[in-house]
Amino acid sequence: MLFRNCAGGVVFFDDKVLLLKNEKDQWVLPKGVIRDGNLSRDVALTRVKEETGVEAEIISCVGETCYEFFSMSRQKPVCNEITWYLMRALEDDYQLNEALEFKEMGFYDIDEALNMITHNQDKSLVNLSYKRYKDMFVEEMMV
Repeated sequence: MLFRNCAGGVVFFDDKVLLLKNEKDQWVLPKGVIRDGNLSRDVALTRVKEETGVEAEIISCVGETCYEFFSMSRQKPVCNEITWYLMRALEDDYQLNEALEFKEMGFYDIDEALNMITHNQDKSLVNLSYKRYKDMFVEEMMV
């Protein structure tokens, strides 16, 4: 089995979260593999920018998820362990990176996003992250 350490972002703008639809028609969060001794927080920010064009800032770490799948291209199982960061987008502009085979993306209301997200652990992560985000920025969101 191939083990990979990854990092990603749960990115909010106001009361909406950023989601991507990948080549498998799954609604996911931006993430990437940590390589060359890079820091997880740097990889998370870079992947958010590369995949979505969104400039974001890290608020805090919100946890880790782990999942396994069979890689058709490598012909072996892969285990991804992902460190997730709560992020706030500096503005709601975004640019879909079709070169990375993403089909759709956008900032979605939380209730809509939770219905769209493909994987249950991502749903739980977004729900937890939104609660933390709201607690930190509730005054700004009411204005």
